[in-house]
Amino acid sequence: MNARYKSLDVFRGITVAGMILVNTPGSWAYIYPPLQHADWHGYTPTDLVFPFFLIAVGLSMSFSFRRLEGLNNKAFYLKAFRRALLIFLIGLALTAFPFFGKDYANLRILGVLQRIALAYLSAAIVVHIVRRPLHLTILASIVLIGYWLLLLFFGSDDPYSLEGNLPRKIDLLILEDAHMWHGKKIAFDPEGLLSTLPAMVTVISGYLFGLMIQRFQKTELITRLAAISTILLVVGYIWSLVMPINKALWTSSYVLVSSGIGGLVLTLLIYFIDFKKMDKWSWPFEVFGMNPLVSFVASILWVKIYFLIDIDGQNLYGWLYTTVFKPIVSPTFGSLLFAIAHVFGCWLIALWLYKRKIIIKI
Repeated sequence: MNARYKSLDVFRGITVAGMILVNTPGSWAYIYPPLQHADWHGYTPTDLVFPFFLIAVGLSMSFSFRRLEGLNNKAFYLKAFRRALLIFLIGLALTAFPFFGKDYANLRILGVLQRIALAYLSAAIVVHIVRRPLHLTILASIVLIGYWLLLLFFGSDDPYSLEGNLPRKIDLLILEDAHMWHGKKIAFDPEGLLSTLPAMVTVISGYLFGLMIQRFQKTELITRLAAISTILLVVGYIWSLVMPINKALWTSSYVLVSSGIGGLVLTLLIYFIDFKKMDKWSWPFEVFGMNPLVSFVASILWVKIYFLIDIDGQNLYGWLYTTVFKPIVSPTFGSLLFAIAHVFGCWLIALWLYKRKIIIKI
């Protein structure tokens, strides 16, 4: 398959826009309901954004790794390790920014970019060793079943609870309380170490989707991709009867459900954009999709800079929300408008790069 699928860039761009949108409400006290995460078990549309990004990582791997087939093992692993290390360090630097006056003794080590780095690296190693799609599928299934059993037998009496889950125990042992996320009032990291294993499977699912796109054409591709995605979704829902769908724990049922929905979204995009050429609406997302990592990093830096600027005793982030967006309508809808404005601002940066044909890859 030599043709370029515009839908893949659009899928990646929609995901990046979604990540920026859900990460920057005008006020965390007034989040627009569809943009809220599930409190614990279950999922909302917002909880699909991150796995969609990992699926996009896997899709890109399936194409880029074709160009690396001539590399020996040492060269391949060095390239994968360097890329993962750079993404991890960027994520850590964003957490530490601004670097002055920071309490490094309590600096959170993991995060979104760090999760992307570790999931990418582990998936890259696996797909380099296990080349055949069938074998990859079997291995991914073993990982998901193994993760389920680990949580079930080595967690507390309530293995899927916030306090008693195994991933939290391992993170406390390795990272310690001070270097973990405390957003739920106790030390628990939703991008923890053990839950990177099922996140790796999410990347592999995107990789397998990419192999299908390269192998099959037109109707056969749409039929196969839709069928496999539906199977993942159904199996995931059945599994959720005994293992809850939970983004924070990245449960195995969550992997299958999010991958199934991601595959169905991808199927629709390929059908309408690449086959039916109904793509006039998609250009803004294509712009984001050409420089996804830069757009995401810029969105975080931008917000961090907001918090460094003081206006009348209030940081610029809060001032913009309360002075500009909140008075327009209700506090909740004003919070949404703030987030949309931030997405648009990041899109202008991506557009500047797009028009100059600058694609920054790591």
